[in-house]
Amino acid sequence: MKNIEKNAVQAALDTFSGKQMYVHFEMTNGAYAAYRHGKFHAAGGYVRNARQDIKHGKITGDGPYRVGLKTENGWIFAEGLSVFEQNDGSLYLYGFDEQEKLSIALQLSTAPF
Repeated sequence: MKNIEKNAVQAALDTFSGKQMYVHFEMTNGAYAAYRHGKFHAAGGYVRNARQDIKHGKITGDGPYRVGLKTENGWIFAEGLSVFEQNDGSLYLYGFDEQEKLSIALQLSTAPF
């Protein structure tokens, strides 16, 4: 994995436009987790092998980054991304917290995970 290179990620997202992709999305203690009444509220989400028709994708921000995917039926957003890896029709995007623990993962592939 390496730090996100915005142009490289956008180029990868552009290759997925108009294609059916498999999406893996995972979030732990994201935007909705907060201290409430003095207690930490843990939150998370997990979706694996959700087949989506990707209309287009866009990366925004100056780091950490946000990726939005326009699908046939709506949108998928991932925020807090900082590193990526790309190979053989797949794109892997991750964000880590200050303790280097995974906070968010967005993976796209032409084949199921």
